[in-house]
Amino acid sequence: MSDLLPIGAFARLGRLSVKQLRHYDELGLLPPAHVDADSGYRFYHPAQARQALAIGLLRSLDVPLPAIAQVLAGDEGALAGVHADLQAELVRRAAALAALGRILDGGLPRAQVRLLTVPDTRVVTEREPADGPLDLGRATTAAVTRLLAAGHGAGLVGLFPLDLDEAIVVRVTAPAPDGELLAGGRFACATHQGPYEHIQLTAHALLAWCAERGLEVAGPIREVYLDDPATTPPELLRTDLMVKVT
Repeated sequence: MSDLLPIGAFARLGRLSVKQLRHYDELGLLPPAHVDADSGYRFYHPAQARQALAIGLLRSLDVPLPAIAQVLAGDEGALAGVHADLQAELVRRAAALAALGRILDGGLPRAQVRLLTVPDTRVVTEREPADGPLDLGRATTAAVTRLLAAGHGAGLVGLFPLDLDEAIVVRVTAPAPDGELLAGGRFACATHQGPYEHIQLTAHALLAWCAERGLEVAGPIREVYLDDPATTPPELLRTDLMVKVT
């Protein structure tokens, strides 16, 4: 017991709060080295500061607690997964800043919009729930990945609701002669060129164009992917954005 630290002293050493330490103990992330049987007071070994500092750093990067548990358990792929997720988040934030710059420098985006008639088609559909608008990219990628794995590599179309609530289901379709019906009709269409992360700017321009002309719109918004992101630079990617109008 002589080399153990009370919870307050260990909290200072590990740069965590006493409340955090109690919470991490309850989760099994950082249990104390000793708990007094009579008082229930927690004591920690100074060597446990390594785990405490690691947890603090990972939480400062918004890494989820389950992923932290995997990292601390020595899961070989966990830290690599955390690194990949953080790199993807950096890319997303950089894209958001670039889009913000476009809006602040050039005002609200506008697009060349055309009206066209789309026939009914038969498709196979992959569905993936998204946890709000910020999760749309991940959900779309997951659905596309499953379609590609099933051998559907051409004619992919993303379907997104007009209203982006907290819980969203993303659908991605591919042509399939015996699949479900994807209804056609009269659509307003604008071509977006650039990273997928900037598509929201063209979507705004498309919906604004419809509103200015008094056209009623009906979801979902369609994203027709015209280029392969594996072989096309992000700035040259073309995507047709379409919304049904009456």
